[in-house]
Amino acid sequence: MINAPLDMIEAPSPNFDERTLPVTLLVLHYTGMESGAAALARMRDPAAKVSAHYMVEEDGRIYRLVGEDKRAWHAGVSEWGGESNINSASIGIEIVNGGHDFLLENGNLPPYPDIQINAVIALSKDIMVRHHISPRHVIGHSDIAPLRKMDPGEHFPWQGLAAAGAAIWPDSRDEDRRVLFTRGMRDRGVAILQSGLAQIGYSARVNGEYDAATELIVTALQRRFRPDKVDGVTDVETMSLVKWWVEVI
Repeated sequence: MINAPLDMIEAPSPNFDERTLPVTLLVLHYTGMESGAAALARMRDPAAKVSAHYMVEEDGRIYRLVGEDKRAWHAGVSEWGGESNINSASIGIEIVNGGHDFLLENGNLPPYPDIQINAVIALSKDIMVRHHISPRHVIGHSDIAPLRKMDPGEHFPWQGLAAAGAAIWPDSRDEDRRVLFTRGMRDRGVAILQSGLAQIGYSARVNGEYDAATELIVTALQRRFRPDKVDGVTDVETMSLVKWWVEVI
């Protein structure tokens, strides 16, 4: 059965250049702005020098800003699997959500409406088929830039995407939260942790020290797979998630 083409609203951005690498990744972001209109205007402003291939509004509308054959400017300074030119190797989807900069009045992160996530799933799967991207290569901005980015955030429903075949999620996990490593520790086990993170794709450097960078990378992994406790501390559960993801690769 052939799926019907997705409805697109054309909103061309001038912020792109030529690709130098084949597409192997799909990167998901939140806009982190007060509205979708503000985000769209910024991504179409030549002075901003930022863009994405697509933006998905809260009501499920999909905007196309940059053709998939072009290099949109959504990743910034980033790295995955040793590759630092992520813009050339990826398709970027911006999802309208205020994120950590625009919390609800009660202090909670703003939710992603179901209609929006359904559109993200449909768009993601369409892209994945077209570019032969596997679910394990659908990643967040915080994965490729853990030292400076938090999106799409711990409130993003990665598990729902995985259930639809548009991401990965562990079938089960060790819920043992006994602490193994914290900031400032030096240990052979830290080097093993860092090696695992690097195998997954993170920009981890293997030095045996639980430094600030390692803490932020662990935070990114927790934000992705353990959203109920995002603290940057490696406990047994976090270590088991690293091991699981290495095995998925």
